[in-house]
Amino acid sequence: MEEKEKRVALKIFFDGKWKEITYEELCLSNNLAQEALVTLLVKKKLIDPKELMEMIAKIRKERYKTPEDRKE
Repeated sequence: MEEKEKRVALKIFFDGKWKEITYEELCLSNNLAQEALVTLLVKKKLIDPKELMEMIAKIRKERYKTPEDRKE
């Protein structure tokens, strides 16, 4: 299998060494943190899962346009 070129998003200094963080690693880390946060907020009954999904749908509609939406 052909190995893809490593796309570095940022470099951090950790434990006395420089570490390169790829876009894939950054995305995964962000997704895991977001999932943990939402899980805790729902578990502690600070947010309602239905309201969260409604807000996600609202923001998606406001900010993300399909090619058909852009023609208007």
